[in-house]
Amino acid sequence: MDGVMTQKKTNEKLGGKDLINIGIYAAIYCVIMTAVSMLGFIPIMMPMLSVLCPLIGGITMMLFYTKVKKFGMITIITIIIGAYLWITGMGYWPFVFGIVCGLAADFVAKSGNYLSKKKTVLSHAIMNVTIFGCFLPLYLDINGYFSSRTSFGSDYVEALTRIFRPWTAPVILACCFVFGVLGALLGMHFLKKHFEKAGIV
Repeated sequence: MDGVMTQKKTNEKLGGKDLINIGIYAAIYCVIMTAVSMLGFIPIMMPMLSVLCPLIGGITMMLFYTKVKKFGMITIITIIIGAYLWITGMGYWPFVFGIVCGLAADFVAKSGNYLSKKKTVLSHAIMNVTIFGCFLPLYLDINGYFSSRTSFGSDYVEALTRIFRPWTAPVILACCFVFGVLGALLGMHFLKKHFEKAGIV
């Protein structure tokens, strides 16, 4: 009996293979986010990052979810993504959101034993709320945010000031979540066989 319990506890711990999967898919997702973020140099495309990142990244993340069987994997990859956004100039809020959303997404997926499609979709949607952290400084203090980013120019800052009115904050937040759902469904559509093999129903 003790041996079975010990084996169960061992299986619940993250191993080398789990950490490798986290690293690989985090790197792929960060590359996707970087490519999509290039569109942000066009002011009108900046809010579209809350749509395109969850949608395009959904396929990669769904493939990652088929590898997730232990608590902590979703938390860690979300924190890594948040940290990446922080060090690439998006401020510390994505990192904070990454911790909170990563844990919440992990608990949701775990509640379905990492085998529920519905819980996987919801988990992915919550995870993508992390992206809203990138936009929060634009609502809290846009002038302060760009005070250390003078290379963008006054025209760019003025354009974003017109776009990111306070009322758009809940819209951007909702887009992160809703397109997180749609990104997950899109990923599941393309990776149907992978989900069947992983036993996610």
